[in-house]
Amino acid sequence: MHTRDSLVQDLKRVGLRSGDLVMVHSSMRSVGPILGGPNEMIEALLESVGPGGTVMMYVDWEDGAQSRTRKDLDTALPPEERSAWPAFDVTKARAARSYGILPEFLRTWPGASRSGNPGASVAAVGARAEWICADHPLDYGYGPGSPLAKLVEARGRVLLLGSPLENVTVLHFAEHAARLPDKRVIRYEEKLLRDGRAEWVEIEEFDTSDPVVEAAPDDHFDGLMRAYLDRAEGLVGQVGGARTYLFEAEPLHRFAVRWLEEQYGGRP
Repeated sequence: MHTRDSLVQDLKRVGLRSGDLVMVHSSMRSVGPILGGPNEMIEALLESVGPGGTVMMYVDWEDGAQSRTRKDLDTALPPEERSAWPAFDVTKARAARSYGILPEFLRTWPGASRSGNPGASVAAVGARAEWICADHPLDYGYGPGSPLAKLVEARGRVLLLGSPLENVTVLHFAEHAARLPDKRVIRYEEKLLRDGRAEWVEIEEFDTSDPVVEAAPDDHFDGLMRAYLDRAEGLVGQVGGARTYLFEAEPLHRFAVRWLEEQYGGRP
């Protein structure tokens, strides 16, 4: 079984450093059995970045992830269902299970911060956690002012622990920034808890549930990341049993914007 110490050594060999701001995507099944379970994976990540570092993860919202398409403004909920629908409480709303088990462990970690956009929500622990999660816009929650934009601005890093290349969430910020024709926009409602009262709020954003433009295939993020790896960008290693990649967020963002524009924006 892997231990906290062995995972810390693996993370250091991959290139994680003290003081890093790192967004983590994980498959604990790929990492393999850990003595002490997922808590020790969180401890290993926090130990690796040290007290001056920050670990963040995309958490979304379990209830919202299951129902967001049903709340599209073109498909109104029946009044009784609308009334009973759970409100997003930033302190209690569970992380979406489709992103693995580790985000919920980070969300509930002592001292964790969590951003206030239900669908684009992230959790973070560490020196910059409050800053990362503060003032998350409701409209276009993957764009300017979002935790993803702050990750790029702060020249943070992206760590994939056995997670597929297509799961790099910061690429949604590149989709927002890229000059692409006819980006798909979605408008929907979320029920939010504000000052102890539940209220429905209309939200608008580029649709991230599918490629943002019709011309892009479903696996376009995988193609983008493989093109980036072909440039010998990023660090590759092993953490536990998981093939692991470590990327610098800012150059990845710049590459992704240009790649998307070249592929789907008519840019020469």
